[in-house]
Amino acid sequence: MARPFRFGVNMMSLTGGDEWREKCRRAEGLGYDVILVPDHLGAPSPFPAVVAAASATERPRVGTFVLNAGFWNPALLAREVATADALTGGRLELGLGTGYVKTEHDAAGLPWGAPGERVDHLRHTVEELGRLLGAGEHQPWPVQQPRPPLLIGGNGDRMLRLTAEHADIAAFTGAKAVPGDTGGRMLHLTPEELDERVAAYRRFAAGRSEPAELNLLIQMVEVTNDRRAAIRPVLEHIPHLTEDAALALPLLLVGTVRQIAEQLRAQRERYGFSYITVLEPYFEAFGPVIEELSGG
Repeated sequence: MARPFRFGVNMMSLTGGDEWREKCRRAEGLGYDVILVPDHLGAPSPFPAVVAAASATERPRVGTFVLNAGFWNPALLAREVATADALTGGRLELGLGTGYVKTEHDAAGLPWGAPGERVDHLRHTVEELGRLLGAGEHQPWPVQQPRPPLLIGGNGDRMLRLTAEHADIAAFTGAKAVPGDTGGRMLHLTPEELDERVAAYRRFAAGRSEPAELNLLIQMVEVTNDRRAAIRPVLEHIPHLTEDAALALPLLLVGTVRQIAEQLRAQRERYGFSYITVLEPYFEAFGPVIEELSGG
C-alpha cells in the first residue's frame, strides 16, 4: 500500500521576523506538513529559522533541507539539533547533505574536499550524531529519541548506501551535478535515470527492517491550462530536451491542478515518492494541489 502524501516547503528568503512568521502561518494554512530551511550562505540561518517557524505554527513539523555537513562540526551540530528539537517540542526533522557549492566554502574559509572526501565527512557526521544523541547522556536532551528523524539527500552510489544505512527519509533531487562544475549547476535526470537511481537505492536498502520515506525536491510548479506554452521558456535552460521530454521530467510540475495531482500520484506509484518538497517561490501555486491530494 502506498504511503500517504506529505508536503514540505523549502523557505529560502527572510526580510524580517513578522514576515517570516506570517509566511510560515500561510504555509500551515495551505496544508503543508513540513516547513524547511536550506543551508546556504545568503539564506536564513537554519536553526533559528526553524525554531521561529515552529513558534509561529501549531501543526507542521520543521526541518533542514539540507544542512551542508561541511559547515558543521559534529559535536556542535549535536548541540544545535538537540536544542532545536527541545525548543520545537519534538517537531524537528534533520536533513543532511555533502554541500555542492565550492564558492560558499571559499567564502566561509572552509576546505572544499573531493567528492569522496565530502561523503566521508558526511558519514562521520551522521555516525557521530548517532553516537552523541543516542547515548542517552547528551545535554540538552532532544525530545525525539534516539534522535530526530534523519533525511539524507543525494544521488550517487556512496550517498545512496549511506542513506540506506542511516536515513529515515531518502531525498532525491531529480538532478545531478554537472561534471567538473563547482558552482552548483545541475543536470535534470530523465525519468529513466531516476528509475535507475531509485532502483540502486532499493538494492542498498534491501536489508532494512523498515522502509524509508522517499522524498523528491520539485524545481518548478506552474498551474496552467497550456502546458506547452508554460514549458517553452524553460527550454532555454535545458536546450538538449524537447518539449515532450521536458514535460516528462519528474521534478517539473506543469499543468492544471488535476494534471499535476495525477502526475504526483503516478510518480508515487512508479518511484515511491510520497514526500514532496517544493521551493518557496512556488508554495502558493502548489496549495491547490495539496488540497486536491488531501487524504490520498
